[in-house]
Amino acid sequence: MHTVLREFLHKSVLVYIDDILIYSRNLAEHCQHMREVLQRLRDYQLFLKAEKCAFHQSSVHFLGYIIDHSGFRMDERKVAAVRDWPLPTTIKELQRFLGFANFYRRFICGYSSITSPLTSLLRNKPKSLTWNPAATQAFDALKTAFTTAPLLAHPNPELPFIVEVDASTTGVGAVLSQQQGNPPIFHPCAFFSRKLSPAEANYDIGNRELLAIKLALEEWRHWLEGAKHPFVVLTDHKNLEYLRAVKRLNPRQARWALFFTRFQFTIAYRPGPKNVMVDALSQLHGREEPSEEPEPILPEKLFVSPISW
Repeated sequence: MHTVLREFLHKSVLVYIDDILIYSRNLAEHCQHMREVLQRLRDYQLFLKAEKCAFHQSSVHFLGYIIDHSGFRMDERKVAAVRDWPLPTTIKELQRFLGFANFYRRFICGYSSITSPLTSLLRNKPKSLTWNPAATQAFDALKTAFTTAPLLAHPNPELPFIVEVDASTTGVGAVLSQQQGNPPIFHPCAFFSRKLSPAEANYDIGNRELLAIKLALEEWRHWLEGAKHPFVVLTDHKNLEYLRAVKRLNPRQARWALFFTRFQFTIAYRPGPKNVMVDALSQLHGREEPSEEPEPILPEKLFVSPISW
């Protein structure tokens, strides 16, 4: 199919195996695109089944998504399937549910933190499912998240991207956005969150924030690498603004800096209170933040009569 429709791909046609999506700016242009594709299929003696075709639609189901001019959302039939999914009773049923839900993770804010109690049940390959109240709460929370998922905007390569990142001691989160419309307002294009491994959790705050940037750029590399406009990375860690000017890096930072050279971006500082969305993505991963209360240097037995000011 890619060979047959090569000259139309990513101009007016998208193809996945035997699914063909034809998109246009207006009806007259769409009729012309339709004629070109149908003629090309006829030239190669390829046939379409009329019952499976939909023509001149303003909204269409394609590969599990509902796509229209304003953006794309989850298929309502798939959402209903998740909403009515029975409580898993076996390892296989839980794996089937998580595999189905994972397809739509880009719509769910903080997906990895919500599913963490469920994925922990599969750790070390158990032979039977040991359900617990935390798993029930996560199962219900994921169903609720599916029914309240936002409309994601179509990423526009002609407009600059904005990547918001944040890191806590337990996880990292990121949001890919663009300013679209008239007047232009921020629209989310995708969400990303990930739980830190034990080794990553030992990084200092600067390296955790830098890791959040690296993971976000890896996740959305197909949009950000070679983008038409330089994009902005927003972080609440001010020291990262000077990343490009640092003369000495440790081996890990040097590897990441080499990866960053593939992108054109600037890092901008945004105070933590204004970083609400990604801050929530990074911090809901189960473990509480360590206390910041200062500890006394001297043991208590050496205090005779402490004075409180």
